[in-house]
Amino acid sequence: MTSPGRQRRRLTATETDLDVERQLAFLVSVYQSSDSNDAEASIVELGLLVDTAGSDPVGQEVLRRPRFDPATFIGSGQAEELAQQTRVLDIDVVVFDNELTATQQRNLQKIFHCDVVDRTAVILDIFAQHATSAAGMLQVELAQLRYLAPRLRGKGVELSRLAGGIGTRGPGESKLETDRRRIAGRITKLEGELDHINQVRATQAKARERSGQFRMALVGYTNAGKSTLLNALTDANALTENQLFSTLDSTVRRMEMPGRDWLVSDTVGFVRNLPHELVEAFRSTLYEVAEADLLMHVVDGSDPEPERQIAAVRQVLAEIDADEIPQVLAVNKTDEADPNIVRRLLAAHSPSIALSAATGDGVDKLRSLLTEVARNQASVMELRIPYEHSRVVSELHDLGEVIGQVHEERFTRLTVRLAPQLAKKYEDYRL
Repeated sequence: MTSPGRQRRRLTATETDLDVERQLAFLVSVYQSSDSNDAEASIVELGLLVDTAGSDPVGQEVLRRPRFDPATFIGSGQAEELAQQTRVLDIDVVVFDNELTATQQRNLQKIFHCDVVDRTAVILDIFAQHATSAAGMLQVELAQLRYLAPRLRGKGVELSRLAGGIGTRGPGESKLETDRRRIAGRITKLEGELDHINQVRATQAKARERSGQFRMALVGYTNAGKSTLLNALTDANALTENQLFSTLDSTVRRMEMPGRDWLVSDTVGFVRNLPHELVEAFRSTLYEVAEADLLMHVVDGSDPEPERQIAAVRQVLAEIDADEIPQVLAVNKTDEADPNIVRRLLAAHSPSIALSAATGDGVDKLRSLLTEVARNQASVMELRIPYEHSRVVSELHDLGEVIGQVHEERFTRLTVRLAPQLAKKYEDYRL
């Protein structure tokens, strides 16, 4: 049943017809433990994700079940009850905060008589809308195909076209053939293209390593203010929007620091339960994180439970083998934050600093802290360099911080502070 004046036409990723109304979404979160706080917080975030994807959340339900039903996830009786609610609200799509199997999704769609998707589909949909670079679009398409492949059975023509609506939108493409062999072939082709991108980026990273450029990556929860902070530190003019996943493609900028400029990269934001398909597909973008000398972990200090965000980011860092890289915790948005929460975060994490990237408060102190942390990481070396290798002396003045220099009979003796990745290059000259 359709409400008067409502249109059933679905929006696609490329349409800009403002007369077409957004989908109405009903949210469902299911938990097993006795503590519902996590489920409540998660469904609030799901509402923000759904809104970012282009639909309006108009109803929600948080359910507790001792076990998940293999056929319908929530049991057929509970599903029928919710289906009655969604029919009254004229819902277009039911969004589960939990991951659904292909069978559960198909069975629920038969009961609800509308689209049923899970959290992973919503996040993939947002990425599909925001991908702009060639690499970003390849990564999104690969993630979508890996997600859709096991869901093709029994769908028939339903998935043969990527129309509008959460879970069905493609990264700029309008059709997707459901033939398994063609999908497998497309996945292989995308993986090959992304491998080539990885090789190019690895070559660029090695060139930066040879140059001795210190590299810092900004990581953090989506919408924590990383791009705003990047602009404050580097005058980068990176895109900043008050919405989830406004940054998908890594942005690398120079930052003026004492002694030598740093390279600073802004990366895609993380969320709880970030789909594994996306973590795998976006490894080439996250390469900037895994190869960094220092991570600046940006936290939204105005969030009522920022510890959950910190835990989610660290989980992804562990997945990409970046959890051992030194970190500085930057508690952002202090102009909007509860001072007690900020103090709690600073006490629990070291090194850490409170700031507001939007107002600039604390940004200069952040620079000083970063300089101190980098110096603590650096190696102080005593080097003895023959006069015939004078180019090495000039090199060290460019690449490191020369603390002392003495001219001896046949050698120049240097005391120099070098980044860890450079120290091994000059090991042969060490006293």
